[in-house]
Amino acid sequence: MGLLLQRMLTAALLIYDLIAHLKQATQFEPTVSHFIAAVMGILIAAGLWTPVVGTLVAIVELSIIFSHGGGPWPGVVLATLGASLAMIGPGAWSLDARLFGRKRIRT
Repeated sequence: MGLLLQRMLTAALLIYDLIAHLKQATQFEPTVSHFIAAVMGILIAAGLWTPVVGTLVAIVELSIIFSHGGGPWPGVVLATLGASLAMIGPGAWSLDARLFGRKRIRT
């Protein structure tokens, strides 16, 4: 349940970041990166290709941090959430678990 909540929070923040950026957008290129991040947020919400998409979220958010002059903290939080989802995985309630089976670590 915790991974599902983390995926939903990350997706909501990525989509909210796009909406907030569209309200003040003056350039086209940064809007494209925010749109790509929002699409990846939809994939994270569904739990599809979570390790790959989480890594891409971290990369895109870091590029947004370095390409914009504003405050870096929303991007830092989103990059951290994306990286943590890439490392942890999608969890039991995801399309990845349905398509590829749930991964269990046995010690």
